[in-house]
Amino acid sequence: MAEISENGPTRLPDHGSVEAVLARLPAGADETVLAAALGEAFPGFAFSAANVDDQYWRDTRSVLAADGTRIAEYRPWMKAELAKDNGDIATVWRRLQDTDLQISEWHGNSVYAFAPTGPGAADYVQISLGRETEWRAGPIVSPSRRPWGEEELLDPSWISHDDMSDDKVLAGPLYRLHGKAGSSVVHVRSFLARYARLERDKREARRPELERRVWVGSDGTRTPFLASQPDYFDFKPREVRFFQDWEESSAREPCLRALGPRHPGLRTQGRA
Repeated sequence: MAEISENGPTRLPDHGSVEAVLARLPAGADETVLAAALGEAFPGFAFSAANVDDQYWRDTRSVLAADGTRIAEYRPWMKAELAKDNGDIATVWRRLQDTDLQISEWHGNSVYAFAPTGPGAADYVQISLGRETEWRAGPIVSPSRRPWGEEELLDPSWISHDDMSDDKVLAGPLYRLHGKAGSSVVHVRSFLARYARLERDKREARRPELERRVWVGSDGTRTPFLASQPDYFDFKPREVRFFQDWEESSAREPCLRALGPRHPGLRTQGRA
């Protein structure tokens, strides 16, 4: 269990428990409904939620029949179709042109939910999500242009994301956690403490090597490396320094009063 401020709630949300909350939300729920559901599921947390201007398209696609029935995941299905024609891209393209099969794709927008766990700038829990919609993105192959390589066929470039409209929506909007289980739900102070500890351990592991290292000046003067870098083992990662500087800043209190429970999103890992 992650560390929390002594003034914070006693139990932090985790990946599995947040997924259970998301599974109960109705399609189309907005950030207000999301925050309320999280607050109800995790007593003691005053959640807020906000979307950011970070649109994306997932590379997980499905093959659809004409009536919208999902047939298979697109990429492995298309590899099997290529295998039927011994990898002949032109033959596969011409054969699939005569079908009414289509591709579905997930479009999303990044959302952050967050709740304070104490009075400090880093005392908050952050949940990284996407609000995603599945839509009918286009025909199974380009109707007019033959793909010239396998990867072009497996990663359909003929899809026009500008064509997304309400009549093409198949599912959603639904919320989905971003990243792996250890990165989508983060208690920021605990994350910073672990990050600092890992950096410190990494540097300590090099101590025997660095104690033997010397700088040799142009005049032959020999200076031990650690004598020239006395703060080497006290180094703090920039993320840790950011929050420390914010804590010590004269602007901290006005910012916290203006933002209330809102905090800047901390991107700990890329989207899955």
